[in-house]
Amino acid sequence: MSVVTRFAPSPTGFLHIGGARTALFNWLFARHHGGKFLIRIEDTDRARSTPEAMTAIVEGLDWLGLDHDGDIVYQSQNIERHASVARELLADGKAYYCYCTPEELAEMREKAKAEGRSIKYDGRWRDRDPSEAPAGVDPVIRLKAPRDGKTVIEDSVQGDVTFRNDQLDDMVLLRGDGTPTYMLSVVVDDHDMGVTHIMRGDDHLNNAARQAQLFNAMDWNIPEFAHIPLIHGGDGAKLSKRHGALGVEAYRDMGYLPEAMRNYLLRLGWSHGDDEVISTNQAVEWFDSDGLGKSPSRFDFKKLDNLNSQYIREADDKYLVDLIMPDLAKTFDRELDGGDEEQLLSAMPHLKGRVKHIPELAENAEFLIDNRPLTMSDEAAGLLDEEALARLGRFHLAAQLWSPWASEEIEQGMRDFADSEALKLGKIAQPLRAALTGRTKSPGIFDVLAILGREETLGRIADVTFEGGEWSKSGD
Repeated sequence: MSVVTRFAPSPTGFLHIGGARTALFNWLFARHHGGKFLIRIEDTDRARSTPEAMTAIVEGLDWLGLDHDGDIVYQSQNIERHASVARELLADGKAYYCYCTPEELAEMREKAKAEGRSIKYDGRWRDRDPSEAPAGVDPVIRLKAPRDGKTVIEDSVQGDVTFRNDQLDDMVLLRGDGTPTYMLSVVVDDHDMGVTHIMRGDDHLNNAARQAQLFNAMDWNIPEFAHIPLIHGGDGAKLSKRHGALGVEAYRDMGYLPEAMRNYLLRLGWSHGDDEVISTNQAVEWFDSDGLGKSPSRFDFKKLDNLNSQYIREADDKYLVDLIMPDLAKTFDRELDGGDEEQLLSAMPHLKGRVKHIPELAENAEFLIDNRPLTMSDEAAGLLDEEALARLGRFHLAAQLWSPWASEEIEQGMRDFADSEALKLGKIAQPLRAALTGRTKSPGIFDVLAILGREETLGRIADVTFEGGEWSKSGD
């Protein structure tokens, strides 16, 4: 059997983190088995579905690198097909017209509540003749579901889950206005798309029993189910915005790499031994439903940050430069040229070692692109008092003698200078960092000197220490 999975979001909002994980698992399962991964946009709720949400979902999947097979299916385009299945079941005696009024249904619910029973339709029109129908009521079509026995869902994550049929009522297939319900549309589309495996959140487990009854009524093969426990926040509560239930585009904008997000989402509910860092190629090779856990996973920003930091450190330098150049161009309001790119490439091995997010990487690189004299932050300027400037002047003289200008010699030279000033290295590094970068945070100070080179380093120190024959801050 050729495997076909699907991701079927409703376009009523962004692609949230839970949906992204569902898409990833379906994509990996299909790719592992050499099958197809399909996308279906369930846009039958026209009042809540928006073009913006559809765009956000597709762009989110593209950013995550989850390519799909074939064209995207839009459920709203198949409404007539869905309705025809309801009418087919009606003609075969497997469905019936129900003429209950809204008032009758409300009374039914209140009575069930009062008697402590589950709220479900009581089947009063199941065997009645339509000739008894009251005037002015547009009937719905309901499935004539089995009343006895059990419906068993064989789930690759949850195991066999049993539902008593007397607890499942005759669900509505077609509303009074002729539009199909979600339950009908999903089953018809899954059949028509040839879906063989359905992986989704375990909040859909109850739906599986009703959908299985509909598959059986149409004599269609039931896909294999895998209902995955939902993602919780770090405190064990249902995932919310305060925990990280944001749109995928928010993680992109915060500076997470898509490959890091794939790895992190993979580990939220699936495991392969003790492996934590798993490349996409490894994930495709290893992924199967037997690695899915039965317990809810917990979203942890700290773990995500650490993983993202590792992916940044191991990323190709050109790839990272391409990511930060648009931000740098926006910051300095100019087009960056080949010289800027070359400088960033040479500096990237030093820049990427201590950052957790791409904006932080761009910020760390700003001092390379900034025009001289540098724009000083208030905090950096505050470090360049008269004593610090005098010391930087002496440092300028000492640094001219270092040879070669390489990491080992730079570190030794700075330590020797600190000893000569009877100061700890940090007392030298802080004002030096301010003079060389215009900021109080940067890559390691030895790396900064190595990145800038001798001429640029000495020039930037001179910019802030010597002007008009006197030691002063540039611009004073």
